Amino acid sequence: MITITVNDREARELLAGLYARTADFAPAMTKIGAELETRIRARFETQSDPLGHKWADWAPSTKASYPGPGTKSSQGQGNARILDRYGDMLGSLNWQSDATSVRIGFGKPYAAYHEYGTQRMPRRGLLFADPNAKTLAPADQRYVLDVIEQHIMPP
Repeated sequence: MITITVNDREARELLAGLYARTADFAPAMTKIGAELETRIRARFETQSDPLGHKWADWAPSTKASYPGPGTKSSQGQGNARILDRYGDMLGSLNWQSDATSVRIGFGKPYAAYHEYGTQRMPRRGLLFADPNAKTLAPADQRYVLDVIEQHIMPP
């Protein structure tokens, strides 16, 4: 009988390290949540959707009712920016993560009207490239995949 001995220490160490990194994705999910929040906040500044398309301008009736910059009302100081009349929706942006997922969204229910659009209002996307398919923009998707890959691959 022939006996072959394999020194698999390196393979076992690699697998053990991979297992340790995949047992808890919390650091990766935290990084993803923070970055996606930053990207969504930037969309308010650029007034564009996740694919970089400019949001539709206000309807004339909306424009007439919007406060000018610095205008104060019972709701606060006006911003005169699309989707940012008083900062309520942007202020409600939040995310939560755990060991296996990250959830990001707005605390204001009317954010869904902007994300999907309505019969009377054009879509002004914030989260998804395609809200019906629930797909991220390619740049956002690439970022998420890169973070996950960096998390599981050995240094």
